[in-house]
Amino acid sequence: MTNEDYSAQPWVDLTTAQDAEAWIEQYDRDLQRCVINTTGYGVCFLLGHGGEIFMHTGECAILLDVTAEAEWAAPAITAATGVAAPRSRIWLLPDDSLTQLLLGLSSLIASSRLVISHRYRK
Repeated sequence: MTNEDYSAQPWVDLTTAQDAEAWIEQYDRDLQRCVINTTGYGVCFLLGHGGEIFMHTGECAILLDVTAEAEWAAPAITAATGVAAPRSRIWLLPDDSLTQLLLGLSSLIASSRLVISHRYRK
């Protein structure tokens, strides 16, 4: 399966922590159904004003790959998580910042899609 096998789904604005936690649970169930022995899996957020943010959640951290077209969203990521923008396009966030990240980015996201293989680049 390739990333093209998963079509973008319209984004529903998350306004509460409960909304974000429900999205996280659904995201986890969806990934578990399609990911077997692979790395680089996660979700791609397609931003309404351009660009993409690829997100991989692990046991100890959240990895973001913010494309050049999405660099404009860096202040929102920093505001939501308290993590300063890195020198590269790869962000490493604490694993307990997922709810805040989703709430902070929610109004910027146009759609999302599952990805089963993404090469994170610096």
